[in-house]
Amino acid sequence: MMSRRNVLKILCIGLMLAIAITVLLVFYTKRTLQKLILRSLQKELHLPLSEWNKTVIKRFSHLEVDLQHLKESMKLGMKQQENVDSTVERVKYEEHPVQKALEAKASETKEHKPKEILFPDAQLFRQWGEGPFGYNVCLSKQLPLNRNVPDTRDSMCLQKAYPTQLPSLGVILIFVNEALSIIEWAITSIINHTPSQLLKEIILVNDFSLNSKCPKKIKVYNQRYPGLVKIIWHTNKKGLAQAHNTGRKVAIADVIVILDAHVEVNVDEPILAWIQEDHTMIVSPVFDNIHFDTFQLEKYALAVDGFIWELWCCYDPLPKDWIDLHNVTAPVKSPSIMGILAANRIFLGVIGSLDGGMLVYGGENVELSLRVWQCGGSIEIFLALKHNALRVAEIWMDEHKYVVYMAWNIPLQNTGIDFGDISSRMALRKKLKCKTFDWYLKNVYPNLKPIHNIVGYGRMKNTLDENICLDQGLVSSNTSIMYYCHEYSTQNVYYHLTGEFYVGPLIEEADPDDHCLTDPGNGEKPTLKPCSKVAQNRLHIYWDFKLGRAVMNRATKRCLEMKKDTSGIYVPVLQTCTIQVWTIQYTV
Repeated sequence: MMSRRNVLKILCIGLMLAIAITVLLVFYTKRTLQKLILRSLQKELHLPLSEWNKTVIKRFSHLEVDLQHLKESMKLGMKQQENVDSTVERVKYEEHPVQKALEAKASETKEHKPKEILFPDAQLFRQWGEGPFGYNVCLSKQLPLNRNVPDTRDSMCLQKAYPTQLPSLGVILIFVNEALSIIEWAITSIINHTPSQLLKEIILVNDFSLNSKCPKKIKVYNQRYPGLVKIIWHTNKKGLAQAHNTGRKVAIADVIVILDAHVEVNVDEPILAWIQEDHTMIVSPVFDNIHFDTFQLEKYALAVDGFIWELWCCYDPLPKDWIDLHNVTAPVKSPSIMGILAANRIFLGVIGSLDGGMLVYGGENVELSLRVWQCGGSIEIFLALKHNALRVAEIWMDEHKYVVYMAWNIPLQNTGIDFGDISSRMALRKKLKCKTFDWYLKNVYPNLKPIHNIVGYGRMKNTLDENICLDQGLVSSNTSIMYYCHEYSTQNVYYHLTGEFYVGPLIEEADPDDHCLTDPGNGEKPTLKPCSKVAQNRLHIYWDFKLGRAVMNRATKRCLEMKKDTSGIYVPVLQTCTIQVWTIQYTV
């Protein structure tokens, strides 16, 4: 396109009339054509941007020829006016918005390389949690296997010295349908962070996943580190406990560490040093969180491992006696253990390893924890299924096993659940002269309080509509709801001999999150308040109830009933008693 600056120069110096006329005609023709093209483009704005760009460029391309001819015809006149050019004020040319946008886009493409794609498209991103992996495999393939990971240990740990002679180490990685890039991360991390004289073996246990590429990659590591990496393939899915046992039986190292395959590790000398000092110690390393989408490391706060009465793991506060030491390098006694652990290989075999009768996942770590503590060992923290839960309860929890049944909403008799043959595990307990579960509660896990004198438990229904049950609802709202009956613990209700109703999961009694059904004294909505607080504040938490009868608050004489709200949905209310009655699933 010819600039206005050139037109003004030509007019100012009085070029020959023919050239001036030519310039004016071309300028006029070009502007007219631009207007015609833009009008036609307005009809095509519905096209994709890429197609619209092509159309614009095509429509303007013929103008370039005209402009080139014009430049050549003006060369002679421009040479004659070189002295004048230096005195003519430059006039800024204002580009047409369409052309300006196109040129800006072209400049951006040329000057800035496209950013590296770290994530799949938005649809795949939303489905990570539903897919086979649940994390950003796309990014994991782009990050280096030996990436730098920050050391989150306390400065006191970094300054601590450890013996030069330590036990040999074997690492067992359990996986099912894990991304190959993640498995390689784990292997590389273990090799890079473990002195070669200590690392005896890395054992991969594939619990019947379909990762056919894994053997080829293992060959690469074996060529680089002869005999280091081994892989075991289960021909059918055996579950986490049996996968652990498979790896332990193959291992030959002094100390074995059992890990998931989606990990990156830090130094192992501290763990080896503690187990060398006491071979009966089971060590659980502190493990931080790797974000599933960005793979950034997030440091977790120190805590010990506990469990609730359904035998799911939870985090408990650090014990006061450890805090009083003012030494973060000291191990912390822990009532339980998560799935990641380190142990003397021979000692783990003597105490029975993991219970091979466990199915799939859930409870195997709690079972091991109870066995270790009750049979002479200890668990230290260094800075599922109903079948499994009942199996743990029957073998290790003695007269307190009923709490596990109640926590799972299982009848105390005729459960209908086959937890397998436990005779060999009971014989092992007798052989090892293990302590009682009552000793464990008093000496290891005093925060876990058995809840006695429960006379009714399970789902609670009003006979007005037996398809819906009393439900904890949102914890943040502190208000119970009526909801379609299901098997989850938010509909667990426990009626105490003294008259309290606990609504929701049955956790340790010392925990402030147990919720008691409360009549606030005003309004018609029943509330759920922490049991310890409502008792101190003398709120109305005591109720009279018999199976198939009304539920009446002893203080206010109002009944727990239900009615439809403005949208036609049943909600629990407190009101003058009518003829409504309630049932509870199991009575004791």
